Amino acid sequence: MLTLISYIADRTLKASVTAVIICIGLSLTSHQASAAEMNAGDVLQDCDVCPEMVVVPAGKYTMGAVKGKKQEKPAHEVAIAKSFAISKYEVTWDEWEACMAAGGCKREPDDHKWGRGNMPIINISWEHANNYVKWLSEKTGHTYRLATEAEWEYAARAGTTTNYWWGDKLKKKYANCRKCGTKWSGKQSAPVGSFPPNPWGIHDMHGNIWEWTADCWNPNHEGAPSDASVRSEGDCTKRVVRSGSWYYYPKLSHSQSRDKFAADLFSYNIGIRPVRELP
Repeated sequence: MLTLISYIADRTLKASVTAVIICIGLSLTSHQASAAEMNAGDVLQDCDVCPEMVVVPAGKYTMGAVKGKKQEKPAHEVAIAKSFAISKYEVTWDEWEACMAAGGCKREPDDHKWGRGNMPIINISWEHANNYVKWLSEKTGHTYRLATEAEWEYAARAGTTTNYWWGDKLKKKYANCRKCGTKWSGKQSAPVGSFPPNPWGIHDMHGNIWEWTADCWNPNHEGAPSDASVRSEGDCTKRVVRSGSWYYYPKLSHSQSRDKFAADLFSYNIGIRPVRELP
């Protein structure tokens, strides 16, 4: 009798384990299949300490400005041949510290006494930013990298053609920049997600902190690639930054606005928003 009971219990346990394994396999297969089929605005997260990533669709847009600063010209069409994902928020201190704990990020930046947690990481150089995306790639098995300048502007515009995603004129309390009318404006960065998202669900693309891109600095868009690939010619000791920041005036937070910083600079004005390639 005891032998029979043991036999039944053993068979039941094996069946349960098999069922769990099958369920896990189906879950993984479903996740892998859906990643290639996601729609604009869908969110994915590859690990519990990884940033949330928003899917950006393939498409075309006009990069730069017809009327604007010389460095924003000429306006030109760029084709995004394949969808990609971009971080829903600027990378936070919590996310950076997870990289530090795993040994992927060696630098412990100064938080300028503004706090950590869900505040955006600051005081990291272009190289430090690349170390972070390399760690994400190794941890998840997916390709993470810095956005190209063209990808960044495409994601910031989210299908719009105006200076900001909400229109051409500044809207008070919709972004963190000098004279933007928030409690942080001209004083410091704000916690990520403090402002409404753009039409694709991406937060804080206007102001808060500058964000490193992959591109070398060029004084304008003459000769820029039309396929959103990285611009690897020009002055590569300087890298393009986008977004504007809490310290700068509203015009520098336009979708088309661009500036440069030395690649080895770290500042309380600069952080990171990574891209993840989709299969």
